[in-house]
Amino acid sequence: MTLDPVFLEKIFKFAVVGFSAFVIDFGTTYLLKEKFKANKYLANTTAFIISASYNFTLNRLWTWGSQDNQILMQALKFGCVMTTGLAIASGLIYIFSDRMKLNFYLSKLLSVSVVMVCNFTMNNFVTFNH
Repeated sequence: MTLDPVFLEKIFKFAVVGFSAFVIDFGTTYLLKEKFKANKYLANTTAFIISASYNFTLNRLWTWGSQDNQILMQALKFGCVMTTGLAIASGLIYIFSDRMKLNFYLSKLLSVSVVMVCNFTMNNFVTFNH
């Protein structure tokens, strides 16, 4: 079985954008939580919003190369996908960190890993209609 090279390229680009967004997300979360002593959920949500904005822009232009003039509609779809991802991630962080007593950053890493798969799938088929 051979995978479509264009699809593999999208996955690669999504991973590159996702990794850089991950660095922004973790860095912002750390800065807000550890240096500014913000609540971990507030820090996580704020970092998520910053990272998601960056993520949308790069994925739209580079990963999917979208030429669609309906940028606002794409942004709304992307926002819905990302908000769903945030809800899932926050729930997983709560389970891993607060209930299972895992380290907060390990909990965040685990939650990001799960949400990444969901986000790629939904953005590929819903946001950017591929």
